[in-house]
Amino acid sequence: MRTTASTAGFDPSAESCDALLGGRLRLIQPRRGFRAGMDSLLLAASVPAREGDSALDLGCGAGAAVLALGVRVRGLGLAGLEVQPAYAALARRNALLNGLGLEVWEGDVAMPPPGLGGRAFDRVLMNPPFFDRRASVRAADPGREAAQGARAPISAWLALAARRLRPGGTLSAIHRVEALPALLGALPGTLGSVAVLPLAPRPGRPPRSVLVRAVKGGRAPFALLAPLALHAAPRHLRDGEDLTPWARAVLRDGAALPWGPPPD
Repeated sequence: MRTTASTAGFDPSAESCDALLGGRLRLIQPRRGFRAGMDSLLLAASVPAREGDSALDLGCGAGAAVLALGVRVRGLGLAGLEVQPAYAALARRNALLNGLGLEVWEGDVAMPPPGLGGRAFDRVLMNPPFFDRRASVRAADPGREAAQGARAPISAWLALAARRLRPGGTLSAIHRVEALPALLGALPGTLGSVAVLPLAPRPGRPPRSVLVRAVKGGRAPFALLAPLALHAAPRHLRDGEDLTPWARAVLRDGAALPWGPPPD
């Protein structure tokens, strides 16, 4: 039987509680449907947050990215916006499970709830839906479909991020490589100092995703950084983990992602 989300939440028997970041973060999520993956942790690790900052996760799902950020940098004011009530409820539960404060609004980025208006944040992060449903097949599970199939255009996500950022605040986003031109083309004029960090699965392989950072009011020139490879070997040679040292530090130890030249 396929598990689906509802306003009442998920059936507890269809949930799992998973240990992420080497056990530093525990995440309740549906066994079927949208489940947090590597992208959420990489996004969280890329946010240049400092103690005392406030951070808003647009499309927070069950809270993986924003809570991973809160685990890495203590003393943050954490908030999220999620369109699916069942996932918003999971995010609240996960915050309690990990001893973190998290304010979650329910609503769409194209029509955010009134309570979010007027709020300002030091950091905004997002992992927006990456499939254009005009050219792809809908996912069978409603939760997965809402997380992966774009409804609001990327311009709506970026416009909301720009409005909610304080001057000097940063936007951090992860997206698929093929969506990068649309993302860059839709950036509001108030966001500058744009930097793109490609993420390749292995050395010598084309990047599949990119991390994008922009600063509200930033004036630095555009920067395309050298790619980071997640796995050490040029191809999959054996069973078992072969993460590069930086990827292991980020995904297993909860370290910050290196924003610059690849480590030796």
